[in-house]
Amino acid sequence: MRHIPFLVRLAVPAVLLALSACAPAPIYKPTAANVVVAPAQVSQTPEQYSGRDVIWGGRIVQVNNLADHSEIEILAYPLDSSQRPKLSGSGDGRFIATMSGYVESIDYPQGAPITVAGHLSGNRAGQVGEASYVFPLVGVTQSHIWSAAEMQGGKVNFGVGVGVGIR
Repeated sequence: MRHIPFLVRLAVPAVLLALSACAPAPIYKPTAANVVVAPAQVSQTPEQYSGRDVIWGGRIVQVNNLADHSEIEILAYPLDSSQRPKLSGSGDGRFIATMSGYVESIDYPQGAPITVAGHLSGNRAGQVGEASYVFPLVGVTQSHIWSAAEMQGGKVNFGVGVGVGIR
């Protein structure tokens, strides 16, 4: 019986270490020019952030393919430590991710969680519904569409219950 408290003292840190090891590392390395600011704040004072680097994420609203580039409108959400969008709560504004060439909309489906790294390349006045809005423009250098498994990865999926199962 005297060994149980000792074993518990060893087991608790080991379990905590194992759980923390499950969280994936960030996918993009911030640069010295990175700013940690929400798109909503940038849309209010875009000139203050022009040319700076950002790592932003959220849900894809729509994809627009133009003659020489594509634009992805994104409803922004804060990122977790792995740079996955935290999709609960309300968004942090909207931004437009610009990519050279043609982007296949099936690869960037509406509602998909996305994280992009790039530089702020200006802003554009537009509409969200009938409201006027200033969209920060991000020239994308890297992008990642998150799968459902990746969004769940690193999160403890634990449940306790009592019931009857029928197969």
